[in-house]
Amino acid sequence: MKVHYECLACQINQCQKIVELSTNDLEKRKKAMIFSAMLFAKYFNEKSIPAIVGSDIFLELYEYLGVDDPFREYKDKSNKLAQKVVEDLKRKVKIDLKTALKLAIAGNVIDFAVGYEPEKIEEDILGMLKEELYIDESEKMFGMLRKAKILLYLTDNCGEIYFDKLFLEKIKEEFPELGIYIAGKEGAIINDATVKELEEANLDEVGKVISTGTRIVGVPIDKVSKKFLEIFNKADVIIAKGQGNFETLSELRDKRVFFLLKAKCKPVARELNVPQGAMLCKTL
Repeated sequence: MKVHYECLACQINQCQKIVELSTNDLEKRKKAMIFSAMLFAKYFNEKSIPAIVGSDIFLELYEYLGVDDPFREYKDKSNKLAQKVVEDLKRKVKIDLKTALKLAIAGNVIDFAVGYEPEKIEEDILGMLKEELYIDESEKMFGMLRKAKILLYLTDNCGEIYFDKLFLEKIKEEFPELGIYIAGKEGAIINDATVKELEEANLDEVGKVISTGTRIVGVPIDKVSKKFLEIFNKADVIIAKGQGNFETLSELRDKRVFFLLKAKCKPVARELNVPQGAMLCKTL
């Protein structure tokens, strides 16, 4: 997905969040935001893919600020809260394969920031479970999984990885012969899940955890490792969670790739020709 006009403001807001998480010094914050503004001129053009250039900017900003993982505390809290919510839902809801798929999508939209009550999260997720997917190609995906030997699952953010684990557990039950690879980032970038964080969440219990070989958001095919690319190429089905994976993979038009997401922003909704906020499981 190429850049839309709203993407720059979104990325600037993300830079501000990085700066505020990294330092309380107002002078340093000002200088860091001016540094960020210069990076936008350096990286963005009309053909830019937001997730990729945004990552390049964020990583340079990390280096400028002398930080490696400014979202560390946020991610830890997200994971603890999500784990509790999933455990509660398992006791309250009968979860089949399709319900687990919807939970995986719902988990992508919850803001696990401090101050969001766990009870409210459960209420919101239960509400989303009652919604129909705006585009639902899950039966096509499940049909392909029945014949598949290898599934590659591309994760997105911390917190929601516990919903991913629940979905993958159901996939493993339904398709026991399926080989499952679960990909995370090589290192920290915003609140995306790293390989280390996937292992800490015990996703290696449901598949082989692998690295994309890069810290860039999504899956930038020209920047991933050779090892990851080999697995990507031999996978029969690829499940791509969230908007970052959509931004980086949508132009491939690869029929093996099923995007699971909620169109949280106008540019992604526009690209998919769906209302903002629509939940979907779709290949291109």
